[in-house]
Amino acid sequence: KIEAAREPLLVSFLYSTILNHKNLESALAFHLANRLASASMDSIQLMNLILEALEGSEEFRRSLRADMIAVRDRDPACTCLPDVFLHFKGFHALQSYRVANFLWRNQRKTLAHYVQSQMSQSFQIDIHPNATLKSGIMLDHGTGVVIGETAVVGYNCSILHHVTLGGSGKRGVERHPKIGDGVLLGAGSTILGNIHIGEGTQVGAGTLVIDNLPPKSVAVGVPAKIIGTYKEEAQPSQTMNQVGSRDSENTFTLDPGIMDGI
Repeated sequence: KIEAAREPLLVSFLYSTILNHKNLESALAFHLANRLASASMDSIQLMNLILEALEGSEEFRRSLRADMIAVRDRDPACTCLPDVFLHFKGFHALQSYRVANFLWRNQRKTLAHYVQSQMSQSFQIDIHPNATLKSGIMLDHGTGVVIGETAVVGYNCSILHHVTLGGSGKRGVERHPKIGDGVLLGAGSTILGNIHIGEGTQVGAGTLVIDNLPPKSVAVGVPAKIIGTYKEEAQPSQTMNQVGSRDSENTFTLDPGIMDGI
C-alpha cells in the first residue's frame, strides 16, 4: 500500500496483482497467468490451472516461499519480497516449471509441455517438466538457462544466466547432470551428461564440466579444472562471491599446484 500511494501509475497493477488477493497462492496464480497467457489459452484458464497445482501440492507451496526468500537474501539488486514476486523473471520461470512439473507427475504431459513452451517464450528460460528442482533455488537474471529432462538441482542452489544442464545419451536413460545442494553455477557454465556436482561446489563463469566434481570444489576452465576447495563452513550459493575477495579467502583454499605450467 505504501508503494501504491507513492506511485499512482502503479495503483491498479499493485491492487490487482497483490493487494486484492487473500493469500500468496491466489496472487501468484493471477500474476503468473497474465505473464503466460496467449491466444490459445487465456489468463482465466491458466489462473485456474495454477491454483489447481498449488492446492494439490504442499511441496509447491513450500517451495514458492523458499524460492522468494532465496532471491531476496542473495540478490543485492533485490530490495524486498514484492520485488521478487512482481518483477524477477527467474522466479516467475521457476514457479512456471513447478506448475508444469505438477502436471507431468499427474500424467498430463501434453499440458505440461504447453506450460513449458509458454515459459520459454515468455522468459527465455527452458526447464523440462520432468526435471527435479528442489526448493530455495535462485535463477539470477535467468535468460538462456536450459535444464534438461533428467536433471536434478538440489536445495539452495544459485544459477546464473545462460547456464546449460545438458544431456548426453539416448532417450530413456539418465542423461543429464545431478547438482548437489548449495551449488553455485556461474554465468554461461555448461554441465553435460549424467555427472554429479558435489554439494557446496562453485562452477566458474563460462566453465565446461564433463566429469564429476567433488563436494566443496571450485572449478573453472574449458574443460573444467579444480583450482581449490571451500572449507566446510563455506556456502558459495549463499554468498554469491564469484571473483574472490578478502572475505572469500577465509573460506577458500587454492590448489598449490594450480600455477604449475603457467
